[in-house]
Amino acid sequence: MKIQESAENYLETILILSQRQAHVRSIDIANELEFSKPSVSVAMKNLRENGYIKVDSDGYITLTEAGFNIANTIYERHTLLSNWLIYLGVNPKTASEDACRMEHVISAESFDAFKHHVLEHSETVPELLEGIQEFSK
Repeated sequence: MKIQESAENYLETILILSQRQAHVRSIDIANELEFSKPSVSVAMKNLRENGYIKVDSDGYITLTEAGFNIANTIYERHTLLSNWLIYLGVNPKTASEDACRMEHVISAESFDAFKHHVLEHSETVPELLEGIQEFSK
Protein backbone atom coordinates (compact mmCIF):
# COMPACT_ATOMS: atom_id res chain seq x y z
CA MET A 1 0.00 0.00 0.00
CA LYS A 2 1.41 3.39 -1.03
CA ILE A 3 1.09 6.08 1.62
CA GLN A 4 1.33 9.83 1.22
CA GLU A 5 4.65 11.62 1.37
CA SER A 6 3.57 13.55 4.47
CA ALA A 7 2.82 10.28 6.30
CA GLU A 8 6.24 8.94 5.32
CA ASN A 9 7.84 12.10 6.72
CA TYR A 10 5.97 11.75 10.02
CA LEU A 11 6.99 8.10 10.36
CA GLU A 12 10.62 8.93 9.57
CA THR A 13 10.55 11.71 12.17
CA ILE A 14 9.15 9.35 14.81
CA LEU A 15 11.94 6.88 14.03
CA ILE A 16 14.65 9.52 14.31
CA LEU A 17 13.21 10.98 17.52
CA SER A 18 12.88 7.52 19.08
CA GLN A 19 16.63 7.06 18.62
CA ARG A 20 17.37 10.37 20.35
CA GLN A 21 15.02 10.14 23.31
CA ALA A 22 13.25 7.58 25.45
CA HIS A 23 9.70 8.63 24.54
CA VAL A 24 8.13 10.41 21.59
CA ARG A 25 5.02 12.56 21.92
CA SER A 26 3.09 14.64 19.41
CA ILE A 27 4.65 17.82 20.79
CA ASP A 28 8.13 16.44 20.03
CA ILE A 29 7.10 15.81 16.43
CA ALA A 30 5.55 19.29 16.15
CA ASN A 31 8.73 20.88 17.48
CA GLU A 32 11.00 18.80 15.23
CA LEU A 33 9.05 19.53 12.06
CA GLU A 34 8.00 23.05 13.11
CA PHE A 35 4.34 22.16 12.50
CA SER A 36 1.34 23.18 14.56
CA LYS A 37 0.17 20.85 17.32
CA PRO A 38 -3.30 20.46 15.75
CA SER A 39 -1.78 19.42 12.39
CA VAL A 40 0.39 16.81 14.07
CA SER A 41 -2.55 15.59 16.13
CA VAL A 42 -4.62 14.97 12.98
CA ALA A 43 -1.69 13.20 11.32
CA MET A 44 -1.12 10.97 14.38
CA LYS A 45 -4.80 10.03 14.41
CA ASN A 46 -4.59 9.00 10.75
CA LEU A 47 -1.36 7.04 11.27
CA ARG A 48 -2.88 5.28 14.30
CA GLU A 49 -6.10 4.41 12.46
CA ASN A 50 -4.08 3.01 9.56
CA GLY A 51 -1.96 0.82 11.84
CA TYR A 52 1.38 2.61 11.51
CA ILE A 53 1.72 3.84 15.09
CA LYS A 54 0.46 3.06 18.57
CA VAL A 55 -0.25 5.71 21.19
CA ASP A 56 -0.36 4.64 24.83
CA SER A 57 -2.34 6.18 27.68
CA ASP A 58 0.53 8.59 28.44
CA GLY A 59 0.57 9.85 24.84
CA TYR A 60 3.78 8.07 23.95
CA ILE A 61 4.01 7.17 20.29
CA THR A 62 5.67 4.02 18.98
CA LEU A 63 5.91 2.65 15.47
CA THR A 64 4.17 -0.60 14.62
CA GLU A 65 6.10 -3.08 12.50
CA ALA A 66 4.46 -1.65 9.36
CA GLY A 67 5.28 1.90 10.46
CA PHE A 68 8.87 0.97 11.29
CA ASN A 69 9.38 -0.68 7.91
CA ILE A 70 8.21 2.42 6.05
CA ALA A 71 10.17 4.80 8.30
CA ASN A 72 13.33 2.73 8.00
CA THR A 73 13.04 2.60 4.20
CA ILE A 74 12.57 6.35 3.95
CA TYR A 75 15.39 7.05 6.41
CA GLU A 76 17.77 4.74 4.54
CA ARG A 77 16.95 6.47 1.26
CA HIS A 78 17.38 9.91 2.81
CA THR A 79 20.71 9.03 4.40
CA LEU A 80 22.23 7.37 1.36
CA LEU A 81 21.03 10.04 -1.07
CA SER A 82 22.17 12.95 1.10
CA ASN A 83 25.55 11.30 1.79
CA TRP A 84 26.03 10.79 -1.94
CA LEU A 85 25.15 14.40 -2.76
CA ILE A 86 27.51 15.68 -0.06
CA TYR A 87 30.24 13.41 -1.43
CA LEU A 88 29.66 14.98 -4.87
CA GLY A 89 30.22 18.43 -3.36
CA VAL A 90 26.69 19.61 -2.63
CA ASN A 91 26.27 21.78 0.46
CA PRO A 92 25.01 19.52 3.32
CA LYS A 93 21.85 21.59 3.90
CA THR A 94 20.96 21.52 0.21
CA ALA A 95 21.84 17.83 -0.01
CA SER A 96 19.50 17.01 2.87
CA GLU A 97 16.67 19.08 1.41
CA ASP A 98 17.08 17.49 -2.03
CA ALA A 99 17.33 13.99 -0.54
CA CYS A 100 14.10 14.65 1.37
CA ARG A 101 12.29 15.23 -1.92
CA MET A 102 14.03 12.43 -3.82
CA GLU A 103 13.45 9.77 -1.13
CA HIS A 104 9.72 9.75 -1.84
CA VAL A 105 9.75 9.54 -5.62
CA ILE A 106 12.63 7.21 -6.46
CA SER A 107 11.44 3.73 -7.40
CA ALA A 108 12.50 0.71 -5.37
CA GLU A 109 14.28 -0.64 -8.45
CA SER A 110 16.31 2.54 -9.00
CA PHE A 111 17.16 2.91 -5.33
CA ASP A 112 18.24 -0.74 -5.09
CA ALA A 113 20.55 -0.26 -8.10
CA PHE A 114 21.91 2.94 -6.57
CA LYS A 115 22.45 1.25 -3.20
CA HIS A 116 24.11 -1.77 -4.83
CA HIS A 117 26.53 0.55 -6.63
CA VAL A 118 27.38 2.41 -3.42
CA LEU A 119 27.88 -0.85 -1.50
CA GLU A 120 30.27 -2.08 -4.19
CA HIS A 121 32.39 1.04 -3.62
CA SER A 122 31.99 1.30 0.16
CA GLU A 123 35.61 0.33 0.81
CA THR A 124 36.88 3.31 -1.15
CA VAL A 125 34.15 5.72 -0.01
CA PRO A 126 33.01 4.54 3.46
CA GLU A 127 31.40 7.88 4.35
CA LEU A 128 28.59 7.06 1.92
CA LEU A 129 27.37 4.37 4.30
CA GLU A 130 27.33 6.50 7.46
CA GLY A 131 23.96 6.11 9.16
CA ILE A 132 22.66 3.48 6.73
CA GLN A 133 22.73 0.53 9.15
CA GLU A 134 21.74 2.64 12.18
CA PHE A 135 18.05 1.76 12.27
CA SER A 136 18.02 -1.66 10.63
CA LYS A 137 16.56 -4.47 12.70
